[in-house]
Amino acid sequence: MAANFAQASEGKSPSAPHQKHPNIVVILADDLGWADLGCYGNPFHKTPNLDQLARDGIRCTQAYAACPVCSPTRAALLTGQNPARLHLTDWLPGRGNRSDQALRVPEIRNSLPQGIMTLPGVLKSNGYQTCSIGKWHLGGGATGPLQYGFQEQIAGDERGSPARWFAPFGPKAVANGEKNPQGKPIPGLEDIPDGEYLTDALADKAVAFIEKQTDEKPFFLYLPHFAVHTPMNAPEETIQKFRDNKPPGVVRNEIYAAMLYHLDAAVGKVMNSLTEKGFAKNTIVVFTSDNGGLATIEGKNTPATINAPLREGKGWLYEGGIRVPLIVSFPKHIPDGSTTDFPMTTLDLLPSLLSLAGIQYQVDANSPLDGMNISDIWTGNATPEFKKSAFERPLYWHYPHYANQGGFPGGVIRQGPWKYIENYQTGRKELFLVDKDPGEGRNRAPDEPEKITQFANQLATWKQSVNAQETVPNPDYIPNPPHEKTGVISIPAKSAQVYGRQLRYEPLPHKQTVGFWVEKDDYVVFPLTVTKPGNYRLRVFQGCGKGSGGAIVEAKIKDSSLTFVVEETGHFQNFVWRDVGELKIDDIGRQEISLKAVSKPGVAVGDFRALELIPQ
Repeated sequence: MAANFAQASEGKSPSAPHQKHPNIVVILADDLGWADLGCYGNPFHKTPNLDQLARDGIRCTQAYAACPVCSPTRAALLTGQNPARLHLTDWLPGRGNRSDQALRVPEIRNSLPQGIMTLPGVLKSNGYQTCSIGKWHLGGGATGPLQYGFQEQIAGDERGSPARWFAPFGPKAVANGEKNPQGKPIPGLEDIPDGEYLTDALADKAVAFIEKQTDEKPFFLYLPHFAVHTPMNAPEETIQKFRDNKPPGVVRNEIYAAMLYHLDAAVGKVMNSLTEKGFAKNTIVVFTSDNGGLATIEGKNTPATINAPLREGKGWLYEGGIRVPLIVSFPKHIPDGSTTDFPMTTLDLLPSLLSLAGIQYQVDANSPLDGMNISDIWTGNATPEFKKSAFERPLYWHYPHYANQGGFPGGVIRQGPWKYIENYQTGRKELFLVDKDPGEGRNRAPDEPEKITQFANQLATWKQSVNAQETVPNPDYIPNPPHEKTGVISIPAKSAQVYGRQLRYEPLPHKQTVGFWVEKDDYVVFPLTVTKPGNYRLRVFQGCGKGSGGAIVEAKIKDSSLTFVVEETGHFQNFVWRDVGELKIDDIGRQEISLKAVSKPGVAVGDFRALELIPQ
């Protein structure tokens, strides 16, 4: 096998040769947002144990998940390889192809490749006892944790979310488990007493694993919790505590807060166990999330959270979908209470942890690592030259899928202060200075044509280098078809294709609108399907804040157009239906209707939540 040799550390080894390698604990939250922890500034959620972990180590403020959804990030964490290289770019089994999607998405792997180098595999070969407790979501059976370097495992199979949050988790909990993977008994949790909360049960299993370890052999504990994934549920007494302290007029989810409270307590149990066993001083602890917080509606009691000041959430390539909390603790190696704003990603964990542990390993030249050893950033030992290279290196995302949360297929480069986003469906390119504009409010692409060309070429070259799977046009694409009986064509804002500097579709549940129309030259296009030519009456579901009424907007389908005046409605989120005129449609098939501002006397043009075309 052709191989490269990776050194244990960029600098001095963190432990003398005669000392035991440090233990490693990696705790992975599910769907936890960047702004959800107290130590990241959240005033409502209570996370004292994670806040303490940050005080005992380093808090990374610009850490990224390898993907805006779960399975690919988990694969990246365990292998150090980009999901695009792995051909595992969506949650398993994935969303698939649909008639309302303009592009066909690629077939993806349903598990990690057999024989691939993994973090637990390397550690096992270096004398570690390895254990996975919690959500696996990278295949079950012959593609479960035991096939990829773990010697013990509990609760890991193909499921992406629990069928229930309270025990029993064994056979009696399931009516027809073999036909429903989400409802199958959770392996290793059959003995949990009825009524126990799943997050607490996983923590207890983790403590039991730690308690049976000795100083004679280092251990690696991978603890990927199901929390705080849907379905939203937690012990009622915990929910009530947050309900009683919920600030008025602020969007806060008390159930999500309760779930996070138990997740934090689970971290506390693990940390206390490490201390009681005398392992704490020689244990690396990592806490992070697989993607951003769920900020859209996806089942009962959602959205789970908001990711402000970041934009959007899970399923989106904007910061709210991929920027995540990352805390790393290693006593006497990582300075207490330190922070770093260096961009880093899930891919970096494997090489960095192996470096901190003083582990040497071989990398298959035909299957290289995509992550970087950034352990010197964490320890404070990085040279100025290394800091410069770490800051300026490009980070890549390739997500050729439509997300359940509304996100589009696209690619991203984060390099230095810049973030480039390419929409694979529309071809739209966005460019943000995320160090100054973390909310990605102003698209600088129109002002930086040379950078856009550079980044577009760079993304294409990188995708080719990792043999990334691409989308192709969907021949069965039928956007916004007419109602079978009435012939009315209903066009929701979520199908918008926006262009310009600041206009955007806002997927948050209380918005679901095309908004931020503060630049007159920005515009929006909506796809639709016409089965019957003729005249159509256009209705718009429109909102407009005080002082911003009076903008003139042109609506156009091919050669047929009309103009209308946007009326003030008292608030941008106060929507009213308005008949604005007729358009003539001569052709059948896929069409587009555009809205462009002719004038904008106020601060903004207006917000549009939906359009309707009614046959006459």
